[in-house]
Amino acid sequence: MPMKKPQQSITSLPASPDDERRARIRKYSITMTIRLVCFALVFVLPGWWQLVAIVGAVILPYIAVVVANTGSSRAGDVTVMRPGAIVPVRPTVPTEHDT
Repeated sequence: MPMKKPQQSITSLPASPDDERRARIRKYSITMTIRLVCFALVFVLPGWWQLVAIVGAVILPYIAVVVANTGSSRAGDVTVMRPGAIVPVRPTVPTEHDT
C-alpha cells in the first residue's frame, strides 16, 4: 500500500511579511507610547518616582527596538513542510565506466 504524502496546510505557513510588519509596528508604537507617558510623568511625580519615570523614558527606546525586532511567538511553533515535489538529489560523479 503506497504511503500518503502529508498535505500542506495553510495553518502551517508563517505569517505574511505584511502581517509580521504590522505586528512589529504595533509593538513598537505601544512601547513608545509608554515612553511618552513616562516623559509626562517626570513633571507630575514626586521624589524617587520621578527617577523611575526618567529611567523608563531613557531605556524604553532600546526595549522598543528589541521587542519589535524579535520574531513572533508563533514563529517558533510553526514548521513549514517541504512540498512533496521537491526532493533533494545528490550529484553523481561520473566514473570511468560511465564514459
